[in-house]
Amino acid sequence: MTPAEFSVTATARFERDYRSLLKRHPDLAKHYAAALAIFKRDPYNRSRLHAIKKLEGVASGDGQYRFRSGRFRFRYDIAGTIVFLKYCSLRREDTY
Repeated sequence: MTPAEFSVTATARFERDYRSLLKRHPDLAKHYAAALAIFKRDPYNRSRLHAIKKLEGVASGDGQYRFRSGRFRFRYDIAGTIVFLKYCSLRREDTY
């Protein structure tokens, strides 16, 4: 028995963030495509193979999960079998 696939929906804020970052960072498209494939199969990271973390103290609707892909961060929520993409951001080189 194969697990059910999840559907992925992006919020308007995510779309704005994504388009803005894509103008300056064309490699984001590759990271986004990989993220979509993961979100459709394993958004809860039950396989423990992905850089997904459930954030503590974050309310539902504010992006409870974070996926790290290179310098990019994707925050999302899960409701049933729907993954709602909330934020797309860039981790700066001078963060640490």
